[in-house]
Amino acid sequence: MSPSPGDDSHSHETRGAGGLAGVLKGLAGGKLTKSPPPTTPTSQPFPGRSDAVPSVPSLPAVPPASALGGVPPDQLELFARLKNGTINERIAAANALRYAIADYPLNPILEVWYSAKDLIDSAKPTAARVAGWELLTECSKYTLATDLERKEYFQTLTAEAHPEDFHLQLAALEDLTNHGRSVAGFYHEIFPLLTVWLQQAYKAVRNARREASRGGSRPTKSKILATGEDKNFTQLFAFVKDVVKFNFKFASDGVVGNLMDILLKICMNTSVEEDLRVCINVIDALVTFGSIPNDKLRECIQLLGSIHCLVPNLQKDAWHTISDICKSHHGQSTMRILLNVLRNYPTSVAKEKNKDSVREVRGALSVLKKLLSKSSEKGYPAVSLALLLDGLANICVSSSTRISAEILKLVNSLFDGPDGGVNALIVEEHWAPIFFVAAQCVEKIAHSAGPEGDISPIQTLSTNDDTDTEDSIARQSRLLVKRVEELVTQSPPDFMQRDECIHFFTETKHALPDSAASLVLDYFKENRSCLPSEVDWQDNVKLVLEGFYLDYDRRPLIRLQALETIIETYNFLCLVPDLVGEDAIIDLVKRILSGIPDEHDTLVLQDAVAFLVNVAETADVELFDSILDTFKGVVTSDIERSRLAYASNLKPGAYHPTDQSGYFANQSLSNVVARGYVQIFSRSMNTDVPKSTKAFTSLVRIAASNACEIDARLTAMKMLFRLRADFEHHIYLTTATEPEALAGSLYRTEASLARKLADDAAQPQRLSRPEQAGSRTSRAISFTQGQPTERGLQSRSSHTPKPAAYQGQRLWSLPDAEALPEPPPRKSSDILLSHKTIDDDKTSSGYPKAALNMGSWLKALLSLFHGGCDWEIYSFVLVHLPAQLSNQPIFEDAISHIQDLRRVLCEMIRMNSFQEPPNSSGLRRPDVANCLFHSLIMVLSYHRNFQKMDEDEIVRTFIIGITDRTAKTCIHALSLCCHELPLSVSKSLVTILQKMSMVITQPFVAMHILEFLACLSRLPSLYSNFREDEYRIVFGICFRYLQYVRDKKHSARSSSHTSEPSTPSVAVGAQSDILAQQNSTDDLPQYVYALAYHVITFWFLAVKMPDRPPYIGWIAKNLFTDVDGSASNEEQAQVTLDFMQRVAYSDASDSAEDPLFKEQFFGELLRKRWVIGHSIVTIKQSKETGWAEITRRYPSGTSSFAVRVEFAPLPTPQVLEGYDLAAWTGRFQQGITIAPSHLLMQLLCPMPQIFDPALRPIPLPDDDAVERAIRLFDRNSTVDGHKVGVIYIGEGQTNETEILANTTGGPDYLEFLGGLGVLTTLKGATFNTQGLDRENDIDGQYTYCWRDRVTEIVFHVTTQMPTRLKNDPQCTMKKRHIGNDFVNIIFNDSGLPFKFDTFPSQFNYVYIVITPTPRLSPVAMRETSNTRQEEAMTGGFPLSPFFMVQVMSQSGFPEISPASEPKVVSLKALPTFVRLLALNASVFSHVWANREGGEYVSSWRNRLREVNRLRERHGFKMVAPSPPPSALGGAGGAGGSSSNVPPGMFMTQVQSAGGGDNNSLSRPGSSVRDSFHSLRRSSVATFFTNTSADQASHRSSMLSTATTDNTEIMPPIGADALVDSVDFSKWT
Repeated sequence: MSPSPGDDSHSHETRGAGGLAGVLKGLAGGKLTKSPPPTTPTSQPFPGRSDAVPSVPSLPAVPPASALGGVPPDQLELFARLKNGTINERIAAANALRYAIADYPLNPILEVWYSAKDLIDSAKPTAARVAGWELLTECSKYTLATDLERKEYFQTLTAEAHPEDFHLQLAALEDLTNHGRSVAGFYHEIFPLLTVWLQQAYKAVRNARREASRGGSRPTKSKILATGEDKNFTQLFAFVKDVVKFNFKFASDGVVGNLMDILLKICMNTSVEEDLRVCINVIDALVTFGSIPNDKLRECIQLLGSIHCLVPNLQKDAWHTISDICKSHHGQSTMRILLNVLRNYPTSVAKEKNKDSVREVRGALSVLKKLLSKSSEKGYPAVSLALLLDGLANICVSSSTRISAEILKLVNSLFDGPDGGVNALIVEEHWAPIFFVAAQCVEKIAHSAGPEGDISPIQTLSTNDDTDTEDSIARQSRLLVKRVEELVTQSPPDFMQRDECIHFFTETKHALPDSAASLVLDYFKENRSCLPSEVDWQDNVKLVLEGFYLDYDRRPLIRLQALETIIETYNFLCLVPDLVGEDAIIDLVKRILSGIPDEHDTLVLQDAVAFLVNVAETADVELFDSILDTFKGVVTSDIERSRLAYASNLKPGAYHPTDQSGYFANQSLSNVVARGYVQIFSRSMNTDVPKSTKAFTSLVRIAASNACEIDARLTAMKMLFRLRADFEHHIYLTTATEPEALAGSLYRTEASLARKLADDAAQPQRLSRPEQAGSRTSRAISFTQGQPTERGLQSRSSHTPKPAAYQGQRLWSLPDAEALPEPPPRKSSDILLSHKTIDDDKTSSGYPKAALNMGSWLKALLSLFHGGCDWEIYSFVLVHLPAQLSNQPIFEDAISHIQDLRRVLCEMIRMNSFQEPPNSSGLRRPDVANCLFHSLIMVLSYHRNFQKMDEDEIVRTFIIGITDRTAKTCIHALSLCCHELPLSVSKSLVTILQKMSMVITQPFVAMHILEFLACLSRLPSLYSNFREDEYRIVFGICFRYLQYVRDKKHSARSSSHTSEPSTPSVAVGAQSDILAQQNSTDDLPQYVYALAYHVITFWFLAVKMPDRPPYIGWIAKNLFTDVDGSASNEEQAQVTLDFMQRVAYSDASDSAEDPLFKEQFFGELLRKRWVIGHSIVTIKQSKETGWAEITRRYPSGTSSFAVRVEFAPLPTPQVLEGYDLAAWTGRFQQGITIAPSHLLMQLLCPMPQIFDPALRPIPLPDDDAVERAIRLFDRNSTVDGHKVGVIYIGEGQTNETEILANTTGGPDYLEFLGGLGVLTTLKGATFNTQGLDRENDIDGQYTYCWRDRVTEIVFHVTTQMPTRLKNDPQCTMKKRHIGNDFVNIIFNDSGLPFKFDTFPSQFNYVYIVITPTPRLSPVAMRETSNTRQEEAMTGGFPLSPFFMVQVMSQSGFPEISPASEPKVVSLKALPTFVRLLALNASVFSHVWANREGGEYVSSWRNRLREVNRLRERHGFKMVAPSPPPSALGGAGGAGGSSSNVPPGMFMTQVQSAGGGDNNSLSRPGSSVRDSFHSLRRSSVATFFTNTSADQASHRSSMLSTATTDNTEIMPPIGADALVDSVDFSKWT
């Protein structure tokens, strides 16, 4: 399609979320594609620019057909049909003439042209346009046309055309110009036209690609160009190249400059490799057949250099063009441009983040490196070394590692000259400046080298490592060091640059290999006595070894000093092994090993073990085994010493280190060795399989043995529990494993321990009780005063393992910054796997791979659960096991043990056979069970490996915990099971509900039960087989909690005295009455109140429609009856019943007024409004047609009906003069005026109603005040609106601005968004967009929304919002939305922990953090996403990735979510699970935010209040003599109320309550009943009289005791009468 006019003026403003091209998007990120994605036709116009060429005088008008001469008669007839025939005749004539013109030229070409040119008009049918284009194309080939005629052809062919005809338009222009060879008649118009077409063609193809990517299509390198926009785009480039080739002389510098601007813009914004290639071809044509304007040379060179550096497939193309420029008259200018890029590079840290600058520098370095190998004799410009070094010195301080790698490439090219020498440019130069630059670059490796302080990172990065790419600093540094080593070692002694080379080594010591370090040591260390440079160095070593180190009576500091000297000697001998022989070095190590078994000083042993760990890194198999045997001997000796100490009644050393830095003086000898094992494993896991596996086996053995010292076992477990595997099953050690919340439940954090000590001080009598060795009869701390014995967990069985003697030490706590002896490697192991396939035998470099036996580790843990262990060990396992289980790849080969673990966990919980905590710990058995449940929750994520019966057992196990203090954890787990194990939950759902109904009196569980029920209500497949009793359980739970809230409110208002409630407790603290004590938890009852009504509403919808009526009376009774039996008339109850009335007999949603019901269609309309009950009724009546529109606005929605007044035919009367018989024969009487009030009166049966003011419609005046009130009413949505932010954090991002600047995310993120809501257009939206712009797309074109019958969520997705860093560098336009959202969803793809203060805002209460587990690389994410899609398309069952979901909240914010502790959720269930979390968190946040200013009022209640205001202003005044006191107070309690007496209560009171005096009425009660029954017989009347929910009456007038002539006296109302009045199921 051809570009549309005006698109170029705003193309930069229309980037969507999918257009991440940016500046050379994908050039360095691996996202560049060789071909564009398959596209679909787009509706965007792409005609030619009619204003691209200047207008010319018009040619003469078309002559008549008779004036044509020399035309055969048959052709003349065709010409006549072409001109004057029907459209089909013209099409046929055009096709015939086209072939005739192609066979032999016709003289009247111009006449044919004029007759056919209108066929290509965009309004013509497709067949006509195609025939027209083909005919005009043939005409344009006429070679004898004059310049004026060709001008006419050019204008016609390039005029605005239909979007689908651009390929025909372009083909016609190509034929007209003979493929760019002839532009006669439009010499100066062709280039401006092509410039505009290029700009708009790129926009069209980019939009098409974006639409294709949104549709799920992904570009691949194997795909050829698709039809449509991509073909047009490629064909247009080919044509531009031809025009430039043959007609450059007609282009001015300004025109060429404009063309260059478009080409550069396309290159800077595209991510398709083919686009870059065709742009380079056009630029090359400009260079070859013309010249690039001087003002565009710099941008052109920078772009070509960037492509040369960053796009390998286009490197030759780019260099060909650059070389042509360099050999042209622009050669010296090009060299200046390249050097100025280096010299002018910004050095400030803020400017270094500019990706454009980094890209330009890398491109300049790449081109300069190429030019250094070229000779000036071949026409290339010479490179000035001084200017080059000046530029390198400027950029070497950059923090960019990519720039540093390019610098090292260039430096290596200087030292890699022909014939093994150096480049001629530096032969006679001083090398110090060059080495200075290189050292600055190499030094950057030291900051990312890993934890091995003295270990060279070049040694870690093996030469054959497949991850060591050519562009890495490590590789280039190694090449440079190796080359300099060759120059130093192979040059003659008088080598002038030796000092500079050695100085370079000293400056780059962190990156030196052993050979280079040997050269440095030989240069500086010539006078050391214990080194081989001395004649008697061996005697000196023997003296130090035997005379000082092995003398155990000497002071430790002396022995340490001697050991340091020996280690120095050993290191020197390793650097020059040929000087003394390998045996001498090994003998030295063995002499040190010989003293280790007898070592008893932990300080000396620490240094000795550290030295042996260093030796083990390079030791052969025999020496390494000797070191491990020595370590094992230390552990065995330590065990024997401990046994002797216990046998002699000697208390062993208290191994609780108080200082975890430096030396550990109070640790056991076994712990020193265990730390050595950890170091060996950490250092060898990336280099040596046998060493790392042996160290792992030793650590597992220590951890599993109850005979080993506790601190040694803890050290081993600290490493073993940190083992993780990435998505490719590569093993790594993590540092982020601290489950502090779970540790706090066992008093293993400083804050929790402080609380425990405070409780102990407050209750000293409990601490004085003696511990019982047998069954437990006392507790250190009571968590539920007055609670009966623990339920749910059975008594301890006889085979419960007995723990070891607990000595009372607290050997571990969290956080533990020094859990590992040294920081672990930063990358995953290439050789150590958790799961090995056939293809994983060796790395690409030939190193063998091995799978770590994680099954042995799980087996060790199972043995601890079976056999028991010390409480320090047991508690450590309880806290750390869940976190490790969340990493599924680590146990890929241990599924059978995972199944055993599941069985053991379920059995321990079911049989209550887990280990009991010691009494002195202050813990109880449920605290242990709670930790076991957390492990079982993580085991749940392995359910695809379980059988159905195993899944059922997991759910049954969680059900056991509901009735204990573990209820909250188990309810959260069951919420997760609803998504992950729906079949098992459905099977046990009745049992779950029964259990929950039994524990509603327990503290802490109210909101969690209700949140579970809210979650369950949105999963209908789980309760599809529910019966009436099951539904009643759900409603009953909600009613109990509502009564609790009412009771609390009543107690808070009636008395300051607090008492223990007999109704359910929902407190989160130890307060017995949270309403009487104003604190931060006061809003929790309000949340329970709101959530209970929420659950009632959704579960009423969950009931099948035919089964809903029987529940109405029961629900109404519980909603409108207070705890003391009196009437309760809460606003929330009223609007809830109002909604139930609207859905009890229909699942239809709201209906709106008909926009076509206007006077222009129905004639004059009369309008009237009334307040009837709790609704506003509007009737629009057509005076002429009889049609009327009735609109009723409820608190919970709006309904609109269209009716027509019909009249039954009457008997034909006697024909009299003036009678119209036609008026009696039809059903409608024409010309009869019907007022809206007539329709109301007829439908409501108005007589007798004068004594029933509650049922009497209240007419509303037709004035501005009522209009404003109606508009204000309509602004209140019919659903509760919530706004939730969605933020994507990319790889390595931590800064707020760079996070908010993201415009897209990974495939999993996009799939998550697709399930979170529906993509909705913002422009023109009629719903509440929660602050997002609906007019000018300021906040983006689309957002995601979710809506049901009650709730609406608008997601503020930052990646959907436009990013304009130039005008908004801090992304404040995005921050203004997410900064004001109470709840934000964080999709954390950064690989780093999310910090709560990343986005400073006082309104961000809750963050729902989603983290991939394990985290995949961007490439792996795309591959796995494609694999899942392919498997799904082929009917397979793709494995869903898993994510860690955790809810983080502000300090002081209550724990309100099932994910307050991390949960592992599959991607399939993730959107639904997170959406429910966000909804509940938003509801609570609204309650929390209004805790100081009052209660949170829902949208429905606002609409109800608006109706009540209208009633108070325009309605009758009613007085209740003695209104009964409501449990919720005059304002309606927790929900508020407008009145205790609803409309319609007067009549119902007479019937059922007996509270009124029938004799005082003007009419008997029977007539009232008759009137009421007559209303029930009409469906339309029912629409009016079945008023919403509770039908509450006036607010203030009810409390008045004065009566006037307009005042109706209302008798007192009882609860039964109130319930009877709102039970609308009796009326229908």
